[in-house]
Amino acid sequence: MGTATPLGGTLHFLSTPQYIRPFIRLKIIADTFYGSKKRHGHCIKCLSDILRGFMNEINTANVVKGAVAGLIGGLIASFVMEKFQMLIQPMMQSEGDEKANEEEPSTEKAASAISENVFDHYLTEEEKPVAGEALHYAMGGTSGMIFGAVSEIVPEASAAAGLPFGTAVWLIADDAVVPALGLSKPVSDRPLSEHAYALSSHLVYGLATDVVRRGIRHLW
Repeated sequence: MGTATPLGGTLHFLSTPQYIRPFIRLKIIADTFYGSKKRHGHCIKCLSDILRGFMNEINTANVVKGAVAGLIGGLIASFVMEKFQMLIQPMMQSEGDEKANEEEPSTEKAASAISENVFDHYLTEEEKPVAGEALHYAMGGTSGMIFGAVSEIVPEASAAAGLPFGTAVWLIADDAVVPALGLSKPVSDRPLSEHAYALSSHLVYGLATDVVRRGIRHLW
């Protein structure tokens, strides 16, 4: 049985999809680092090689463009998401859950907490809606920026027109982080209609983010 040759390894590396190469290179250099650490102790040099090899496989300019496109997409999608929620909210209220409309939005609760703990300022009732709106757009823009950057490195992240991205934001933000911080009721205490409302809103957000992102990247 023949042994693997450097040429064979190179051909295998070049035959892999472009988005996989950084991770293959990272693993190869990490293996080299581990062996070198045991034999020669060249830790700093090997760590430098890991970062250099990883970055060489990434087009930094495209990542920056993707991040900017994602940021713009996320901001526009946040606006679209709001309009969608205004459209379907009456239908959700018709099911009899009127208390949901009286509860303070989680974005306003989060904005109040940030203002009090970070800036030592207690928001007035007039300031809360403005601060909550600003936080909504900040979260939407930041999520879109991360999505845009990651999509340049791993194109599969933008599969299915951004719908998996929207679902991920819903799961992480609405169903994990927000309840964990006490900004909303536990997931198990919320009715199914509320989950459907939140999921559909974030699917619209994910779709709109990806449409805008792709459009900007097509032009830029």
